[in-house]
Amino acid sequence: MNKVVLVGRLTRDPEVRYSQGDTATAVARYTVAVDRKFKRDGEPTADFIPCVAFGRAGEFAEKYFRQGMRVSVSGRIQTGSYTNKDGNKVYTTDVIVEEQEFAESRAESEANRTSFSSAAPSPAPSVDAGDGFMNIPDGIDEELPFN
Repeated sequence: MNKVVLVGRLTRDPEVRYSQGDTATAVARYTVAVDRKFKRDGEPTADFIPCVAFGRAGEFAEKYFRQGMRVSVSGRIQTGSYTNKDGNKVYTTDVIVEEQEFAESRAESEANRTSFSSAAPSPAPSVDAGDGFMNIPDGIDEELPFN
């Protein structure tokens, strides 16, 4: 069985290209930084795992994934090789994405991104004290990836 599950942060915005032909297919490439459980000399270490998402998954990554977001990805490992312009054989290992999702809320993601910049964090969403659920603003339906 070839199955991999990753939880980490995007190192940059996904890079998306579209295949040639009658039906163009989105191909999104991004890298997930995954913390290692054990640290060397007390220093945090991470592995940088290249991921490739095709079709609707690629379009989703292009539209919603941004650098620094914590994401969860599952898929399969695929190896390959090619000869570069210098004539050297290059070996590749990628995770072919089967499922991908957010691993933190939008507020947490924005707070983490702004903590590294001089920008002020966005205000926290309001919560109705009666039932503990967040109030959803009008007109947000267009922004949701599902309906």
